Amino acid sequence: MPPAEFLAIGREEIARYGVELVRDRVVDVEKGEDFSVVLAGGRTVRARRLVVATGLKDELPAVPGVAERFGKDVLHCPFCHGWEVRDQPFGVLATSPASVHQALIVSQWSKDVRFFLHTVAEEELSDQDLRRLAAAGVDVVPGEVAGLVVEDDRLTGVRLADGTTHARSVLFTAPRPVPQTGLLERLGAELHETPFGTYPVVDGNGLTSVPGVWAAGNAIGFAEQVVHAASGGYRAASAIVGDLLMTDLDAV
Repeated sequence: MPPAEFLAIGREEIARYGVELVRDRVVDVEKGEDFSVVLAGGRTVRARRLVVATGLKDELPAVPGVAERFGKDVLHCPFCHGWEVRDQPFGVLATSPASVHQALIVSQWSKDVRFFLHTVAEEELSDQDLRRLAAAGVDVVPGEVAGLVVEDDRLTGVRLADGTTHARSVLFTAPRPVPQTGLLERLGAELHETPFGTYPVVDGNGLTSVPGVWAAGNAIGFAEQVVHAASGGYRAASAIVGDLLMTDLDAV
């Protein structure tokens, strides 16, 4: 299902439950007795509890054509898109020596895979990396990538800085994930470093170190796909219902 269609269906469904969808951007959050959520349009929304689901931003390699084709024939996740493009000529654009892993994984969906080292020197790859790439039948292509070749709105090749072109119809690459943690930092949430960015420390239900603030989806981790985000939202919502109930009962 196209993401825009999925989003539209979700918004239709929440409207049936009396949820107000506010089309605005949160620019600040302040914690007092309750939370004050300040919107770019000037409105301030009051809330007793918060769920932060601000996700992350993908920073793509600065190669001409990559951003324009991202989500079409420039892809990042073989588990999301591998089956749909199986058996086509694959390219993998390295962003670091760790991109070897991506090249090895996508070789399960195509036997024609070329690993473009781009700005990664071949000396940065370990002997084990090179052995595994050879065993998987992945061709290693040194040299910086200058751009993509697109014809009739289709990727047809990868062009190197030396002018040579490799015919490819799919290109995988790994964007740098940038967690959108500004609001959580503003609230003083405890964060922790991971190989994929800095994320809030949460318990099993998504509760952060700030009382009354939960987080869900890619706001808490790199690998949270849609199904995980939905599960996290459910757990947070269930915890909030119980938390508000007990708070109100204890106040009687």
